[in-house]
Amino acid sequence: MEFAFSEDQLLFQTTLRDFLRKECPPDAVRALWQTETGRSPALWRKLAELGLPGMLAPAARGGLGMDEIDQVLLMEEAGRAALGEPLVATAAVGVPLAAALGLEDWLERAARGAALLAVGHPVAPFVADAHVADLLLLEREGELFAVERAALALAHQPTNDPARRIYSVAWSPAGTTRVADRAAARPLLDAALDRGALASAAQLLGVAEQLIELAVAHACQREQFGRPIGSFQAVQHMLANAKLRLEYARPVVHRAAHSVARSVATRSVDASHAKLAAGEAAALAARVALQVHGAIGYTWEQDLHIWMRRAWSLELEWGAAAFHRRRVADAVLAPGARIGPGRTFQGDD
Repeated sequence: MEFAFSEDQLLFQTTLRDFLRKECPPDAVRALWQTETGRSPALWRKLAELGLPGMLAPAARGGLGMDEIDQVLLMEEAGRAALGEPLVATAAVGVPLAAALGLEDWLERAARGAALLAVGHPVAPFVADAHVADLLLLEREGELFAVERAALALAHQPTNDPARRIYSVAWSPAGTTRVADRAAARPLLDAALDRGALASAAQLLGVAEQLIELAVAHACQREQFGRPIGSFQAVQHMLANAKLRLEYARPVVHRAAHSVARSVATRSVDASHAKLAAGEAAALAARVALQVHGAIGYTWEQDLHIWMRRAWSLELEWGAAAFHRRRVADAVLAPGARIGPGRTFQGDD
């Protein structure tokens, strides 16, 4: 059995990394913070030329016909670059949900990069990127509705990450906008949650890796007592622990990508496990990077806080740690669940 990514998948990852280094440097990320939307239509068009918005859309509808295994490495690169564009909302969640709902026109437009989608889910009280979305797929009392932005009242909510734009959404459900009743909506919402958690987890891997790289670079340059602080054993241990946590989280996320792409029975628990592992890795990387930088890490001029803020905001996207921890626990401790090789939980154990 082949557990490695293919040559084409790795090449696509390298291509996107090189593209984002050029098109999305820290200065460009900061500049978008000051704009009204925080988003760049020009950058989104370039991402569409690479095929990113339509990766999960069928080729017959203008997409690339790929799956989450192909997409996971690209989401890592988005995190590494602190990309603010709505890849998760549109490409990872919105496009496959629109496909499942049979919204063919919106699916084709989104796959081409001509329309942006946003998804509201019960797991989160606010909708990310609602202000730029052309169509919002929203849940109300277990049903799903497809509502254009003009029919909504949006209220911006504050965040600790200037790149994260979230909104409370007020709207009136109607039969003309209902696209799935409760019975049909439930599995679709579950799949959307798993895709959102997976995509956020993959971005957290990239964020953690960038934080560690920034910390290592600073440790090599900053000197105390005539020596780079990276030569001190305590600093080395902190960096090694952060890197170890990241590398343990990486296969968990990649396993979840396979589970989501193949709709295996453990898909939901695998996605939650990935979100937890990646979130903990990014949180540790942020803490260690700040310790290595010292007081300068708190300053606005230091790029470090771009990725620290992203680590904190992504941890809240598509279910915070408490939600996913409870989800994993419910699966592991359910009556009849296997806990370790050959052992079955009996309820009174």
